[in-house]
Amino acid sequence: MSARILLMAGDGVGDEICREAVRVLNALQKHHGLDIELDSALVGGAAYEAEGDPLPESSLARARAADAILFGAVGGPQWDTLDRPLRPESGLLRLRAELGLFANLRPAILYPQLAHASSLRHDVVAGLNIMIVRELTGGIYFGQPRALSAADGGAREAFNTMRYSEAEIQRIARAGFETAMQRSKRLCSVDKANVLEVSQLWREVVTEVGRDYPEVELSHMYVDNAAMQLVRSPKQFDTLVTGNLFGDILSDIAAMLTGSIGMLPSASLDEQGKGMYEPVHGSAPDIAGQGTVNPLAMILSVAMMLRYSLGRGDLAEKVEHAVGDALNRGLRTRDIMDDERQVASTDEMGGAVADMLQ
Repeated sequence: MSARILLMAGDGVGDEICREAVRVLNALQKHHGLDIELDSALVGGAAYEAEGDPLPESSLARARAADAILFGAVGGPQWDTLDRPLRPESGLLRLRAELGLFANLRPAILYPQLAHASSLRHDVVAGLNIMIVRELTGGIYFGQPRALSAADGGAREAFNTMRYSEAEIQRIARAGFETAMQRSKRLCSVDKANVLEVSQLWREVVTEVGRDYPEVELSHMYVDNAAMQLVRSPKQFDTLVTGNLFGDILSDIAAMLTGSIGMLPSASLDEQGKGMYEPVHGSAPDIAGQGTVNPLAMILSVAMMLRYSLGRGDLAEKVEHAVGDALNRGLRTRDIMDDERQVASTDEMGGAVADMLQ
C-alpha cells in the first residue's frame, strides 16, 4: 500500500525547497521503488490569504489522513500585524498540537566538507554529531494563562506561563532515552532547576524515567551552561532532551556549529511515529524567489521521514550519501560557500542530489 505524503510548502522559500524535495522523491520512486502518493495543502500566510485561516479545516483533515508530512516554512513581515490567532506561526503551532507532534528531533551533524563554514575552529567541531530532542507541544509556548494587556492610563503588561505536567515530561523523557539507546547511550537533560519550579519537576521526572534505562548514562545541565558548552566543547554531547523554549534556542546554536542553519532538518513525531518533517531555517522572506536558498535541510528532512515514518532507513542512507556526494563535487549554496567555489542555485543543488540517486 502506498504511503500518503502531504506537502505543505507554506510561505517564503517554502515552495522552492519543497520542489527540490519532490525531485528527490521522484528519483527514489523511479530508481529505488519507493511507493508513495503525494498530496498538497495550504498552510500559513498562503492559507490565510486564500481562506482567512492559517490552518484551514481542509488542510488539517489532509494532515490527519497522511502517513507523513513534508513542511516547508511559514511566516513573513506582511502578516506580522495580524491578530495572533491569524498569524502564519499560529497555524504551525495548531498543527503540531492537533496532531500530537510532541517530540522534535533536531540533528546537528557537521559534514566534513563544510568544516570551513562553522563558526568554530575545525578541531572543536570536526566529527560533530548531536541530536537534540525538544518537547514541542507544551511549555511556555502553549501554557495558560497568557495575556498582553492594553495600555490604559499606565504601562502595558504581558505574561506567559511555563507549564508542564508529569505525563508530558515522562513521554518526552522516554523519547530522549529511546533516541539515546539508538546512538551512544548518553543523554543530557537540560533545564533551569536552580530557579524554576517547572524545571525542578522536569529533573525529578527525567531521573525517575531514567531508572527504566540503566544502559543510558544520564546527566543534567542548566540551560545557560548548556549554551556555553555547545560553543566551548560541543562534542561532549551526544543526545540532549529539553523543553520547548530551551530546545528552540539550543537547536539554533547547534545550527551554527554545522556551518549553516540551511543544513539542519527536523522531525516532529507523535506517539505512534507519524511525523512532520521540516527544515529548521524558516521562511527566509529576504531571499524568497531568488533561487538561492539552500535546499539541503529540506532534502535531509526527507531522509528523516524515510527513516522514522516510512521505515526505509536504507533509502534514508542513500539520500544522506547523495547530499555528501553533491558536496564532494564542490557544489555550495551561498550560505555554505567559501571563496574558492562558484555559488550554486537552489535548483542546481537539488538537481545534483537527485542525479546522485539515479
